[in-house]
Amino acid sequence: MSLSPLAFTSNRVQRLRRLVNDKSERAREKAFVVEGATLIDEAIRAGWQIESQFVAPGASACSGAGSAVNDLAPGVIERVASTTSPQPVIAIALKKEHDIDDLKSAGEAWVVVADKISDPGNLGTILRSAEAAGASAVLLTSGTVDAFGPKVVRASAGAIFNIPVFESVTLEQVAALGFKTWGSSSHQLEKSVDFNAADLSGRVAIVLGNEAHGLPSSTKLDGWLTIQHAGRSESLNVAMAATLLCFEVKRQHNK
Repeated sequence: MSLSPLAFTSNRVQRLRRLVNDKSERAREKAFVVEGATLIDEAIRAGWQIESQFVAPGASACSGAGSAVNDLAPGVIERVASTTSPQPVIAIALKKEHDIDDLKSAGEAWVVVADKISDPGNLGTILRSAEAAGASAVLLTSGTVDAFGPKVVRASAGAIFNIPVFESVTLEQVAALGFKTWGSSSHQLEKSVDFNAADLSGRVAIVLGNEAHGLPSSTKLDGWLTIQHAGRSESLNVAMAATLLCFEVKRQHNK
């Protein structure tokens, strides 16, 4: 525990602030921020290393982390946190290293690919759905929002601690890992298949495109999935579509 409360200008607080706000800093340090006792406890339970905790006046650090605890001066956490009503404890966690080649030998594994997803809330929900449905990993292409940004971590509701995430992956890599790639489209494309009529057993990758533009029809994939709906809206939100697709894959794998 720090001997005296840390001011906003202290080096440790400024480092914390950079990790909250700066993707390049998170990548350089291989570290990220976890806000709130519930998420910190989940990270600890899932075996992530907590480097340090920062605690607002009157609050307590999470136990079991084995990390340095820094008390903050009044008003500091409000200036550092990513939310307007911040949690009273924030932690710095170290990223886990995963080997993407392990997916080659993962048997009947299936994965989700997020291609240029831009909204943190959507990516967090995709992580949450993929983990809940039993996906082996979530793979992100370049141009996708940082999975370890505070908003994504929060939106994942702890799922990010329980499923491997690989960044800067190409669709060519996904195919080389032995996955049959299925793209999701809001439009009926030639040879597209309704998602609950497609064969999604075995080693499959569900590929989800950008919220505004989707996946280009020229994308080289093994097949296209559509979700038929009766309403007048053009398409489902990508996170909602991901949930339906993930649980359809789960259903077919559990047969």
